[in-house]
Amino acid sequence: MTDPILRTIVHRVTQIGAPGTAGSVRILDLRAADGADLPAFEAGAHVDLNLADGLIRQYSLLNAPVDRHRYVVAIALEGASRGGSRHLHEQVAEGDRIDVGAPRCHFHLVEDAPYSVLIAGGIGVTPIWSMAQRLIALGRSFEFHYGARSAAAAPLLAEIAAGLAGAGVALHTVFADEDDRGLDLAGIIARAPADAHFYACGPGGMLDAYLAAGASVPEGRLHYERFAATGEVATAGGFAVELARTGGRYMVEPGQTILDALKLAGINVPHSCAEGICGACEARVISGIPDHRDDVLSPAEKASNASMMVCCSGSRSATLVLDL
Repeated sequence: MTDPILRTIVHRVTQIGAPGTAGSVRILDLRAADGADLPAFEAGAHVDLNLADGLIRQYSLLNAPVDRHRYVVAIALEGASRGGSRHLHEQVAEGDRIDVGAPRCHFHLVEDAPYSVLIAGGIGVTPIWSMAQRLIALGRSFEFHYGARSAAAAPLLAEIAAGLAGAGVALHTVFADEDDRGLDLAGIIARAPADAHFYACGPGGMLDAYLAAGASVPEGRLHYERFAATGEVATAGGFAVELARTGGRYMVEPGQTILDALKLAGINVPHSCAEGICGACEARVISGIPDHRDDVLSPAEKASNASMMVCCSGSRSATLVLDL
């Protein structure tokens, strides 16, 4: 079953930085075309934006979950854009219609944690700011760390500073044009209360350093989300996939992913990024041993082999049986 498509209108566009320049950011305020409330979402969730020519891109929701009347996303213009960010910067204007997928979340906020440490790098601030707004609404204790190239290039900085100040929460910032050492991730983690939960989103290098600094944090308390895949897609093939619900047995040939093989057989599996970072293609594993290649599931979830991402992961067994 595919997620429902939500018909939205671009209510407002906010430009940060010079239009058309790498690193500039556009904030889109999306409202339902019929004026109704949009489906509820949790802090840390993202949505698919369905763009021209079948292009689909994922963006984190940055607004507070209580805002049922809108979805707000921020799009950084990347120099090596595959087309999504450039299209949204150059072709989208207020009043345009955009089809949006229902919210999904693999970057969950533990709302009853005694203390939370939020860490953002650049455009990775979007889900982190949504989490902060939720924690403020819940009256929970947390701290907020934000790193960027410069204050001028830091998306949402003024909004975040005002929101945190109103809640009595300090904002800790590090800007590369003032201090090129970056966020002191080891120090941030070391100084946090023993029962804290940690959340980070940002560039790959920052997240690698975050995971290294948090290696001793108890399992389940070090949370993160990546915007780019870190591993190679499994294309060795040489195994079969059986579909328990719809029936059928399909060979995954060398050079193919599971998703490729199923698409060639006319099997429609919900998917979006095809890189293992959005979670749209997650399938429950009934039997067999997956070769996990995604950046969505936690190490514990991968070890359980309860589910897998069929767009990028393969199989270590001769046959996989999936709940599809």
